[in-house]
Amino acid sequence: MTDCIAIRPATGPVDADVVLPGSKSYTNRALLMAALATGESVIEQALASEDTERMINALRALGVRVRDDPGSASNLIVTGCDGAWPSTEVELFVGNAGTAMRFLTAATTLGRGRFVLDGVSRMRERPIQPLLNGLAQLGASARSQFDNGCPPVIVEANGLRGGRARMPGHLSSQFFSALLLTAPYAERDVEVVVDGELVGRPYLTMTAASMACFGVALEHDDFSRFTVRAGQRYRAQRYLVEPDASSASYFFAAAAVTGGRVQVRGLTLDSAQGDVQFVRVLEAMGCRVTASSDALEVIGPDELEGLEVSLRDLPDMTPTLVAIAPFARTPVTIRDVGFIRHHETDRLHALATELSRLGACVRELDDGLVIEPSPLHGATLATYDDHRMAMALAVTGLRVPGIELCNPDCVAKTFPNFFDTFSRLVK
Repeated sequence: MTDCIAIRPATGPVDADVVLPGSKSYTNRALLMAALATGESVIEQALASEDTERMINALRALGVRVRDDPGSASNLIVTGCDGAWPSTEVELFVGNAGTAMRFLTAATTLGRGRFVLDGVSRMRERPIQPLLNGLAQLGASARSQFDNGCPPVIVEANGLRGGRARMPGHLSSQFFSALLLTAPYAERDVEVVVDGELVGRPYLTMTAASMACFGVALEHDDFSRFTVRAGQRYRAQRYLVEPDASSASYFFAAAAVTGGRVQVRGLTLDSAQGDVQFVRVLEAMGCRVTASSDALEVIGPDELEGLEVSLRDLPDMTPTLVAIAPFARTPVTIRDVGFIRHHETDRLHALATELSRLGACVRELDDGLVIEPSPLHGATLATYDDHRMAMALAVTGLRVPGIELCNPDCVAKTFPNFFDTFSRLVK
């Protein structure tokens, strides 16, 4: 493991066409649905990362065959189990992969037997009780081993009855995606009602789009109520994973902060990935955005404008926006993202701490941050074992000499070769 990495500043505007790896969110959704389907699915351009490897290893432990496609190194072949896990007593270790923990907690209820799901120490601090409560309302037995509302989770599985569940919407969209991805295999219709405001709505749009590709209809009433009718089954598919919009944000931000140009191929504004809309935030800051049928391009201005913005539906874009905020002409205020304190780290506090270490004037709010225009200087920054912290702060390093990032290998969670790809921006 590399202890620290120095970020090389850009000497002028960046100018690059970038090809990025596949979406983590789509890859893990596709893996689960292919595993539950009947027949053999091919997942094309699947992301190879720590998070997707955790999902693959868990599915294999559950008795599902997942193998590399001999015809293409980036494809996976999954032989589904028709909603009946072959294994009956398994311990699953998912590291710090939130999608794997939430999705598999719900999906293992379809089996017969005892399943234990655990992760790293940070995962043991991440709340999962709302999902466990939702599963209980649908007739499943899933509990926090230490009765603290966090993993490890113990599932005593005997199939999923179905019915109606109600969950709070302000913590994580993954709780809802987990229930809905599993719902086709319940004995009865599944209805999930949202209590309060739902965060991360675009991720539910992604879930619905993914389920439709595998032959299952997810109905919703303006994201306040979701329904999956009983008797539907996933059908094996050839499924193409589009580039990861979250990963694209760091390269678009690089264009924004250097007054340069970056085009990401294979990603369009029609994507159901919510994070693709980050380009609209950049547009509001003065960037020029050009969309075509097979690419997105961002051209940065001479000087960024500040703004006040809610990132409730784009929470993973908070670090990216924070990384470029000190260079704006006026303050940047980010709101409605208090729930990201429960992500890989307390992202609001971590971002405020590290940006302050660079000399920025940052004010931490309950639900966001205020960043003032600030002259910055170099420093060695902590990344908190958080891939998004590391990738976002690398963007800051394009403008500030002397930035070093500790534990850069944490990007393996979603983008193992990030620093190689990112370094090619600087000629």
